[in-house]
Amino acid sequence: MMPEIPEEKFIDACIQVVKANEHFVPPYGTGASLYLRPYMIGIGNNLGVKPAPEYMFSVFCCPVGPYFKGGMQPVNFTVSDYDRAAPYGTGGVKVGGNYAASLLPHELAVKRGFADCIYLDPATHTKIEEVGAANFFGITRDNKFVTPKSPSILPSITKYSLMHIAKEYLGMEVEERDVYIDKLDEFIEAGACGTAAVITPIGGIEYKGKLHVFYSQTEVGPITKKLYDTLVAIQLGDEKAPEGWIVEVK
Repeated sequence: MMPEIPEEKFIDACIQVVKANEHFVPPYGTGASLYLRPYMIGIGNNLGVKPAPEYMFSVFCCPVGPYFKGGMQPVNFTVSDYDRAAPYGTGGVKVGGNYAASLLPHELAVKRGFADCIYLDPATHTKIEEVGAANFFGITRDNKFVTPKSPSILPSITKYSLMHIAKEYLGMEVEERDVYIDKLDEFIEAGACGTAAVITPIGGIEYKGKLHVFYSQTEVGPITKKLYDTLVAIQLGDEKAPEGWIVEVK
């Protein structure tokens, strides 16, 4: 099956592609960035439905503009009837098929005026799993950072970074547990987190024809904003980073 890339080789590949394209790194303070996309594909003389005899690992990059061109604004999501990943399937692995399964539900949500879908667990359709291609988090009324726990959720470095920031920088309790779709009242703020946006504030979630509104439909919640600002400040070098978070490209 697909081999695991050693961490040193993975990081070195990222460094090499940045060095080779340093003239594309956007200026500091623009909100733009150089997006890195590592990937691995099967190669070799194989047309059958079986693992490839060899694999190629590569990293490419692309300059991208600010994700929130007009500033961060809350957006609404709708709960999907479709399943993104099956129990004991590939949901917890970053493979292309997971994204393919989300394309139709995404288009249907957008046509109805929503930013994307909320996917529930396939077994019971009662627990939140993912938000489009991002991870969900909520801020409870007693100041806890809560995010779903499931083997079919893709582990997110952004989510785990925010969990660390919530605990170590903001002094919050952090919980990774089941989040039930009919218990949204426990949260005063909510968001979707991932590489591209860092955090997309969730204004509301539509479920069974009703829109549950969190902090605001027009303003970002104060804790969500603090989480976002802190992580971006760490990325930019304006805030002291935990050990191992920053790799200098020389």
